[in-house]
Amino acid sequence: MSEISFQTIKRETAVSIPDELVFGRNFTDHVFEMDYNPAKGWHNPVIKKYDSLSMDPAAMVLHYGQAVFEGLKAYKQVDGKIALFRPEKNIARLNNSNRRMCIPEVDEKFVLKALLELIKVEKDWIPTKEGHSLYIRPFIFANDPFLGVKASDVYKLMIILSPVGPYYPEGFKPVPIMVTEDYVRAVRKGIGECKAAANYAASLMAQVEAKKLGYSQVLWLDGVEQKYIEEVGTMNIFIQLNDEVVTPMLNGSILPGITRMSTLEILRDWDYNINERMISIDEVMDAHYNGRLVEIFGTGTAAVISAVSKLKYRDLEIKFNENEAGELSKKLYAELTGIQYGTKEDKFGWITHLD
Repeated sequence: MSEISFQTIKRETAVSIPDELVFGRNFTDHVFEMDYNPAKGWHNPVIKKYDSLSMDPAAMVLHYGQAVFEGLKAYKQVDGKIALFRPEKNIARLNNSNRRMCIPEVDEKFVLKALLELIKVEKDWIPTKEGHSLYIRPFIFANDPFLGVKASDVYKLMIILSPVGPYYPEGFKPVPIMVTEDYVRAVRKGIGECKAAANYAASLMAQVEAKKLGYSQVLWLDGVEQKYIEEVGTMNIFIQLNDEVVTPMLNGSILPGITRMSTLEILRDWDYNINERMISIDEVMDAHYNGRLVEIFGTGTAAVISAVSKLKYRDLEIKFNENEAGELSKKLYAELTGIQYGTKEDKFGWITHLD
Protein backbone atom coordinates (compact mmCIF):
# COMPACT_ATOMS: atom_id res chain seq x y z
CA MET A 1 0.00 0.00 0.00
CA SER A 2 1.38 3.40 -0.97
CA GLU A 3 1.72 6.21 1.54
CA ILE A 4 -1.19 8.57 2.07
CA SER A 5 -1.05 11.66 -0.11
CA PHE A 6 -2.08 14.94 1.53
CA GLN A 7 -3.84 17.46 -0.69
CA THR A 8 -5.11 19.60 2.14
CA ILE A 9 -6.43 23.12 1.87
CA LYS A 10 -5.62 26.02 4.17
CA ARG A 11 -8.62 27.71 5.74
CA GLU A 12 -8.71 31.48 5.58
CA THR A 13 -10.72 31.61 8.80
CA ALA A 14 -10.77 29.46 11.93
CA VAL A 15 -13.17 26.54 12.13
CA SER A 16 -16.55 27.67 13.45
CA ILE A 17 -18.80 24.86 14.64
CA PRO A 18 -22.52 25.77 14.70
CA ASP A 19 -24.05 26.10 18.16
CA GLU A 20 -27.01 23.95 17.17
CA LEU A 21 -25.81 20.79 15.45
CA VAL A 22 -28.34 18.62 13.65
CA PHE A 23 -27.01 15.06 13.46
CA GLY A 24 -25.37 14.40 10.10
CA ARG A 25 -25.93 17.83 8.51
CA ASN A 26 -22.53 19.52 8.87
CA PHE A 27 -19.27 18.21 7.38
CA THR A 28 -15.59 19.03 7.76
CA ASP A 29 -13.23 20.40 5.12
CA HIS A 30 -11.51 17.15 4.10
CA VAL A 31 -12.20 13.52 3.21
CA PHE A 32 -10.10 10.41 2.91
CA GLU A 33 -10.44 8.53 -0.36
CA MET A 34 -8.99 5.33 -1.81
CA ASP A 35 -9.73 3.36 -4.97
CA TYR A 36 -9.80 -0.31 -5.92
CA ASN A 37 -9.41 -2.15 -9.18
CA PRO A 38 -8.28 -5.75 -9.82
CA ALA A 39 -4.90 -4.72 -11.30
CA LYS A 40 -3.78 -2.40 -8.49
CA GLY A 41 -5.85 -3.55 -5.54
CA TRP A 42 -6.59 -0.78 -3.04
CA HIS A 43 -4.51 2.20 -4.13
CA ASN A 44 -4.27 5.98 -4.41
CA PRO A 45 -4.96 6.82 -0.73
CA VAL A 46 -5.43 10.56 -0.34
CA ILE A 47 -6.72 13.14 2.12
CA LYS A 48 -8.20 15.97 0.11
CA LYS A 49 -10.81 18.71 0.06
CA TYR A 50 -14.41 17.68 0.71
CA ASP A 51 -16.20 18.14 -2.59
CA SER A 52 -18.95 16.71 -4.78
CA LEU A 53 -18.35 13.39 -6.49
CA SER A 54 -18.19 12.93 -10.22
CA MET A 55 -19.84 9.61 -10.98
CA ASP A 56 -20.77 7.77 -14.15
CA PRO A 57 -24.56 7.36 -14.48
CA ALA A 58 -23.95 3.63 -14.99
CA ALA A 59 -22.01 3.26 -11.72
CA MET A 60 -23.18 -0.07 -10.35
CA VAL A 61 -23.98 1.21 -6.88
CA LEU A 62 -26.75 3.37 -8.38
CA HIS A 63 -28.44 0.34 -9.92
CA TYR A 64 -27.66 -2.63 -7.69
CA GLY A 65 -26.98 -1.08 -4.29
CA GLN A 66 -23.57 -2.62 -3.63
CA ALA A 67 -22.47 -0.38 -0.74
CA VAL A 68 -21.46 -0.75 2.90
CA PHE A 69 -20.63 1.74 5.63
CA GLU A 70 -19.61 2.18 9.25
CA GLY A 71 -20.25 4.73 11.99
CA LEU A 72 -18.05 5.67 14.92
CA LYS A 73 -17.02 8.80 16.82
CA ALA A 74 -14.06 10.85 18.02
CA TYR A 75 -14.37 12.59 21.38
CA LYS A 76 -12.61 15.51 23.05
CA GLN A 77 -11.96 14.16 26.53
CA VAL A 78 -11.98 16.24 29.70
CA ASP A 79 -8.14 16.38 29.74
CA GLY A 80 -8.08 17.68 26.15
CA LYS A 81 -7.02 14.41 24.55
CA ILE A 82 -8.78 13.15 21.42
CA ALA A 83 -10.16 9.64 21.79
CA LEU A 84 -11.88 7.00 19.66
CA PHE A 85 -13.97 4.19 21.09
CA ARG A 86 -12.95 0.73 19.82
CA PRO A 87 -12.30 1.86 16.21
CA GLU A 88 -10.59 -1.42 15.32
CA LYS A 89 -13.92 -3.21 15.92
CA ASN A 90 -15.70 -0.97 13.43
CA ILE A 91 -13.10 -1.59 10.76
CA ALA A 92 -13.22 -5.34 11.37
CA ARG A 93 -17.01 -5.16 10.99
CA LEU A 94 -16.54 -3.20 7.76
CA ASN A 95 -14.58 -6.15 6.41
CA ASN A 96 -17.31 -8.53 7.51
CA SER A 97 -19.77 -6.48 5.47
CA ASN A 98 -17.30 -6.41 2.57
CA ARG A 99 -17.06 -10.19 2.50
CA ARG A 100 -20.83 -10.66 2.43
CA MET A 101 -21.33 -7.96 -0.22
CA CYS A 102 -18.51 -9.29 -2.48
CA ILE A 103 -16.39 -6.17 -1.92
CA PRO A 104 -12.61 -6.62 -1.63
CA GLU A 105 -11.45 -6.50 1.97
CA VAL A 106 -9.36 -3.58 3.20
CA ASP A 107 -6.14 -3.61 5.20
CA GLU A 108 -7.61 -2.88 8.63
CA LYS A 109 -4.45 -1.38 10.12
CA PHE A 110 -4.02 0.92 7.12
CA VAL A 111 -7.63 2.12 7.22
CA LEU A 112 -7.32 2.82 10.94
CA LYS A 113 -4.13 4.79 10.23
CA ALA A 114 -5.90 6.74 7.47
CA LEU A 115 -8.85 7.46 9.76
CA LEU A 116 -6.54 8.78 12.47
CA GLU A 117 -4.61 10.92 9.99
CA LEU A 118 -7.84 12.46 8.73
CA ILE A 119 -8.91 13.29 12.28
CA LYS A 120 -5.52 14.92 12.93
CA VAL A 121 -6.13 17.19 9.94
CA GLU A 122 -9.66 17.98 11.14
CA LYS A 123 -9.13 17.99 14.93
CA ASP A 124 -10.43 21.56 15.24
CA TRP A 125 -13.84 20.25 14.15
CA ILE A 126 -14.27 18.11 17.27
CA PRO A 127 -16.89 19.83 19.46
CA THR A 128 -16.14 20.39 23.13
CA LYS A 129 -19.72 20.80 24.40
CA GLU A 130 -21.12 18.07 26.63
CA GLY A 131 -22.59 15.18 24.66
CA HIS A 132 -21.04 16.40 21.37
CA SER A 133 -18.53 14.53 19.23
CA LEU A 134 -17.14 14.09 15.72
CA TYR A 135 -19.05 11.43 13.82
CA ILE A 136 -16.93 9.32 11.46
CA ARG A 137 -18.50 7.70 8.40
CA PRO A 138 -16.33 5.27 6.38
CA PHE A 139 -18.14 3.83 3.36
CA ILE A 140 -17.40 1.80 0.23
CA PHE A 141 -19.42 1.68 -2.96
CA ALA A 142 -19.31 -0.06 -6.34
CA ASN A 143 -18.06 2.38 -8.95
CA ASP A 144 -17.87 0.23 -12.09
CA PRO A 145 -19.85 1.77 -15.01
CA PHE A 146 -21.61 -1.41 -16.07
CA LEU A 147 -25.25 -2.45 -16.38
CA GLY A 148 -25.33 -6.09 -15.42
CA VAL A 149 -26.06 -7.90 -12.19
CA LYS A 150 -22.69 -9.00 -10.85
CA ALA A 151 -20.13 -7.88 -8.31
CA SER A 152 -18.38 -4.72 -9.39
CA ASP A 153 -14.70 -4.72 -10.34
CA VAL A 154 -14.12 -1.12 -9.24
CA TYR A 155 -14.74 0.43 -5.82
CA LYS A 156 -14.17 3.61 -3.88
CA LEU A 157 -13.63 3.89 -0.13
CA MET A 158 -14.24 7.26 1.51
CA ILE A 159 -14.26 8.60 5.06
CA ILE A 160 -16.20 11.76 5.85
CA LEU A 161 -16.50 13.54 9.20
CA SER A 162 -19.40 15.39 10.77
CA PRO A 163 -19.48 17.34 14.06
CA VAL A 164 -22.62 16.24 15.89
CA GLY A 165 -24.63 17.01 18.96
CA PRO A 166 -26.67 14.46 20.89
CA TYR A 167 -28.58 12.10 18.60
CA TYR A 168 -31.80 13.02 20.38
CA PRO A 169 -31.85 16.84 20.68
CA GLU A 170 -34.25 16.64 23.63
CA GLY A 171 -31.49 14.94 25.61
CA PHE A 172 -31.21 11.58 27.32
CA LYS A 173 -34.90 10.91 27.58
CA PRO A 174 -36.85 7.74 26.79
CA VAL A 175 -38.16 7.29 23.25
CA PRO A 176 -41.33 5.52 22.03
CA ILE A 177 -40.99 2.53 19.71
CA MET A 178 -43.45 0.25 17.93
CA VAL A 179 -43.44 -3.29 16.60
CA THR A 180 -44.25 -3.72 12.93
CA GLU A 181 -45.80 -6.84 11.45
CA ASP A 182 -46.39 -5.29 8.04
CA TYR A 183 -42.75 -5.36 6.94
CA VAL A 184 -39.52 -7.24 7.55
CA ARG A 185 -36.03 -5.75 7.51
CA ALA A 186 -33.91 -8.86 7.01
CA VAL A 187 -33.91 -12.65 7.14
CA ARG A 188 -31.34 -15.11 8.40
CA LYS A 189 -28.73 -15.96 5.77
CA GLY A 190 -29.44 -12.63 4.09
CA ILE A 191 -27.47 -9.41 4.67
CA GLY A 192 -29.01 -8.36 7.97
CA GLU A 193 -25.74 -8.79 9.86
CA CYS A 194 -23.99 -6.39 7.46
CA LYS A 195 -23.99 -2.62 7.66
CA ALA A 196 -25.15 -2.51 4.07
CA ALA A 197 -27.04 0.39 2.53
CA ALA A 198 -29.77 -1.98 1.33
CA ASN A 199 -30.73 -2.90 4.91
CA TYR A 200 -31.52 0.70 5.70
CA ALA A 201 -33.47 1.20 2.49
CA ALA A 202 -35.61 -1.79 3.46
CA SER A 203 -36.44 -0.17 6.80
CA LEU A 204 -37.68 3.19 5.54
CA MET A 205 -41.37 2.46 4.92
CA ALA A 206 -41.98 1.13 8.41
CA GLN A 207 -39.98 4.02 9.87
CA VAL A 208 -42.10 6.59 8.02
CA GLU A 209 -45.31 4.96 9.22
CA ALA A 210 -44.06 4.76 12.81
CA LYS A 211 -43.22 8.48 12.77
CA LYS A 212 -46.74 9.31 11.61
CA LEU A 213 -48.08 7.47 14.64
CA GLY A 214 -45.75 9.28 17.03
CA TYR A 215 -43.05 6.64 17.50
CA SER A 216 -39.31 7.28 17.11
CA GLN A 217 -38.19 3.84 15.99
CA VAL A 218 -39.43 0.47 14.74
CA LEU A 219 -38.82 -2.75 16.65
CA TRP A 220 -38.29 -5.48 14.07
CA LEU A 221 -39.40 -9.07 14.42
CA ASP A 222 -37.74 -11.99 12.66
CA GLY A 223 -38.45 -12.21 8.96
CA VAL A 224 -39.78 -15.78 8.92
CA GLU A 225 -42.16 -16.34 11.84
CA GLN A 226 -42.46 -12.66 12.79
CA LYS A 227 -42.37 -13.82 16.36
CA TYR A 228 -38.92 -13.17 17.77
CA ILE A 229 -37.49 -9.74 18.56
CA GLU A 230 -34.42 -8.81 16.53
CA GLU A 231 -33.37 -5.14 16.64
CA VAL A 232 -34.59 -1.57 16.42
CA GLY A 233 -34.02 0.58 13.33
CA THR A 234 -30.75 2.14 14.44
CA MET A 235 -29.82 0.10 17.50
CA ASN A 236 -29.70 -3.27 19.18
CA ILE A 237 -32.30 -3.98 21.85
CA PHE A 238 -32.05 -5.10 25.50
CA ILE A 239 -34.88 -6.24 27.77
CA GLN A 240 -34.43 -6.22 31.54
CA LEU A 241 -36.54 -8.75 33.40
CA ASN A 242 -36.52 -9.28 37.17
CA ASP A 243 -33.81 -11.94 37.11
CA GLU A 244 -31.98 -11.37 33.82
CA VAL A 245 -31.07 -8.97 31.05
CA VAL A 246 -31.82 -10.39 27.60
CA THR A 247 -30.65 -9.31 24.17
CA PRO A 248 -31.47 -11.23 20.98
CA MET A 249 -28.72 -13.64 19.99
CA LEU A 250 -26.81 -12.88 16.81
CA ASN A 251 -28.33 -15.11 14.18
CA GLY A 252 -27.21 -13.66 10.85
CA SER A 253 -29.99 -11.10 10.50
CA ILE A 254 -28.98 -8.85 13.41
CA LEU A 255 -26.19 -6.28 13.20
CA PRO A 256 -23.41 -7.10 15.70
CA GLY A 257 -23.25 -3.67 17.31
CA ILE A 258 -20.04 -2.39 18.88
CA THR A 259 -22.04 -0.68 21.64
CA ARG A 260 -24.02 -3.91 22.08
CA MET A 261 -20.77 -5.83 22.51
CA SER A 262 -19.46 -3.26 24.99
CA THR A 263 -22.72 -3.22 26.96
CA LEU A 264 -22.60 -7.00 27.33
CA GLU A 265 -19.02 -6.84 28.59
CA ILE A 266 -19.88 -4.13 31.12
CA LEU A 267 -22.96 -5.99 32.38
CA ARG A 268 -20.99 -9.19 32.81
CA ASP A 269 -18.33 -7.23 34.69
CA TRP A 270 -21.13 -5.93 36.96
CA ASP A 271 -22.28 -9.55 37.54
CA TYR A 272 -25.66 -9.18 35.87
CA ASN A 273 -27.36 -12.34 34.65
CA ILE A 274 -26.95 -11.80 30.90
CA ASN A 275 -28.47 -13.99 28.24
CA GLU A 276 -28.09 -13.72 24.48
CA ARG A 277 -31.04 -15.78 23.34
CA MET A 278 -34.17 -15.76 21.25
CA ILE A 279 -36.92 -13.77 22.94
CA SER A 280 -40.40 -13.51 21.49
CA ILE A 281 -42.61 -10.45 21.58
CA ASP A 282 -45.19 -12.59 23.41
CA GLU A 283 -42.65 -13.30 26.16
CA VAL A 284 -42.08 -9.57 26.57
CA MET A 285 -45.80 -8.86 26.76
CA ASP A 286 -46.32 -11.70 29.25
CA ALA A 287 -43.45 -10.40 31.38
CA HIS A 288 -45.16 -7.02 31.45
CA TYR A 289 -48.49 -8.45 32.59
CA ASN A 290 -46.77 -10.66 35.17
CA GLY A 291 -44.80 -7.74 36.58
CA ARG A 292 -41.40 -9.11 35.51
CA LEU A 293 -40.58 -6.51 32.87
CA VAL A 294 -38.34 -3.80 34.34
CA GLU A 295 -37.19 -1.75 31.35
CA ILE A 296 -36.25 -1.85 27.67
CA PHE A 297 -33.37 0.06 26.10
CA GLY A 298 -31.41 0.18 22.86
CA THR A 299 -27.68 0.49 22.22
CA GLY A 300 -25.89 2.10 19.29
CA THR A 301 -23.06 4.43 18.29
CA ALA A 302 -25.25 7.43 17.54
CA ALA A 303 -27.31 7.58 20.75
CA VAL A 304 -25.17 5.25 22.94
CA ILE A 305 -28.11 4.16 25.13
CA SER A 306 -31.76 4.85 24.31
CA ALA A 307 -34.28 4.07 27.01
CA VAL A 308 -37.76 3.12 25.78
CA SER A 309 -40.69 5.16 27.08
CA LYS A 310 -43.39 2.99 25.55
CA LEU A 311 -43.71 -0.03 23.30
CA LYS A 312 -46.65 -0.52 20.96
CA TYR A 313 -47.56 -4.00 19.75
CA ARG A 314 -50.81 -4.41 17.82
CA ASP A 315 -53.48 -2.71 19.93
CA LEU A 316 -51.46 -2.99 23.13
CA GLU A 317 -49.06 -0.44 24.56
CA ILE A 318 -46.57 -0.92 27.37
CA LYS A 319 -45.73 2.34 29.09
CA PHE A 320 -42.60 3.06 31.10
CA ASN A 321 -41.52 6.45 32.48
CA GLU A 322 -41.89 8.90 29.58
CA ASN A 323 -39.71 11.58 31.20
CA GLU A 324 -36.86 9.66 32.78
CA ALA A 325 -34.78 6.67 31.73
CA GLY A 326 -34.71 3.52 33.82
CA GLU A 327 -32.04 2.86 36.43
CA LEU A 328 -29.99 0.45 34.31
CA SER A 329 -30.22 2.65 31.21
CA LYS A 330 -28.90 5.64 33.14
CA LYS A 331 -26.13 3.60 34.74
CA LEU A 332 -24.96 2.20 31.39
CA TYR A 333 -25.16 5.58 29.67
CA ALA A 334 -23.03 7.14 32.40
CA GLU A 335 -20.48 4.33 32.20
CA LEU A 336 -20.11 4.28 28.42
CA THR A 337 -20.04 8.04 27.93
CA GLY A 338 -17.72 8.34 30.93
CA ILE A 339 -15.23 6.02 29.25
CA GLN A 340 -15.62 7.85 25.95
CA TYR A 341 -15.14 11.34 27.40
CA GLY A 342 -12.46 10.31 29.90
CA THR A 343 -14.35 10.86 33.16
CA LYS A 344 -14.30 7.14 33.99
CA GLU A 345 -11.51 4.60 33.98
CA ASP A 346 -10.97 2.74 30.70
CA LYS A 347 -10.27 -0.55 32.43
CA PHE A 348 -11.16 -2.57 29.33
CA GLY A 349 -8.61 -0.81 27.12
CA TRP A 350 -11.24 0.35 24.63
CA ILE A 351 -9.95 3.87 23.97
CA THR A 352 -7.54 4.75 21.17
CA HIS A 353 -5.96 8.17 21.68
CA LEU A 354 -4.78 10.37 18.84
CA ASP A 355 -1.02 10.89 19.07
